[in-house]
Amino acid sequence: MTEADRYDFIIIGAGPAGLAAGLYAARARMKTLCLERLTPGGALAVTEDVENYPGFRAITGPDLVEKMVEHAKDFGMELSYAEASSIELDGTDRIVHTDEGPRVTKAVLIASGAKINKLGVPGEKEFANRGVSYCAVCDGAFFRDQDVVVVGGGDAAMDEGLYLTRLVKTVTVIHRRDQLRASKILQERAFANEKITFMWDTLVKEIKGDGMVNGVEVENVKSGEQTVHATEGVFVYIGSMPNTDFVKGLVEMDDTGHIITDLHMQTSVAGIYAAGDVRIDSYRQAVTAGGDGCTAALAAEKYIESLH
Repeated sequence: MTEADRYDFIIIGAGPAGLAAGLYAARARMKTLCLERLTPGGALAVTEDVENYPGFRAITGPDLVEKMVEHAKDFGMELSYAEASSIELDGTDRIVHTDEGPRVTKAVLIASGAKINKLGVPGEKEFANRGVSYCAVCDGAFFRDQDVVVVGGGDAAMDEGLYLTRLVKTVTVIHRRDQLRASKILQERAFANEKITFMWDTLVKEIKGDGMVNGVEVENVKSGEQTVHATEGVFVYIGSMPNTDFVKGLVEMDDTGHIITDLHMQTSVAGIYAAGDVRIDSYRQAVTAGGDGCTAALAAEKYIESLH
């Protein structure tokens, strides 16, 4: 291992949390590496409109991500497209093992985001990319002037459902409860949109089709009645699970795999921090993730100073 593989601070994940941390760490003149296995930005990279990030009245997710990446790189953050597989402790060193080889650092930030939950019903896997989607921005254009369903009742479901109304004929929101969990402003917009209707207290039991999706079998959780609702597309937004499998057994987590931190984003292991969607009690917003990343970077700077 060469000196080039040694860093002051390594960030795992280039979402809003990781990029904010990278900016603050690089500005503090820490040698900083950000690892990203896919595309920078996480969920923000596939968000069409962002209107609640301070300083930007309206900006697309990809544009905001691009600005974040360039800002952090301007101050010296390195970005590497590699996947972290584990973290090893060696005295005060933290060794991050990746598919590009090990990297050594004094402090690590876990900002690896979350993966989407799937329905786990018959037909979901079979019709993936043939009518089943998890990204309206990515796939919405394929359903132009068609009838689609959105499964879920949170911010993502409403945000993506509203986006789909620009393209499709109708959107039917299928939600297992009798009220939405989404923010009030998104609820107001959804209820006011003539293209959106709601199917309350309902679960999707099976996705049906013949080569392509043509319907969903649903069940009313109160009456038990089962029916088939005709649709040409199924967009699923039922939450997510943190990408923390690679550090299970290393840092303390809750039952859902979210990492437990203190107010400084410090985990149960000195020199290892967590920020954004991977940690407990996260609001799962770009702006709060950025705040987490800033906090973690400042805490890591003090921790590294304490080692000397």
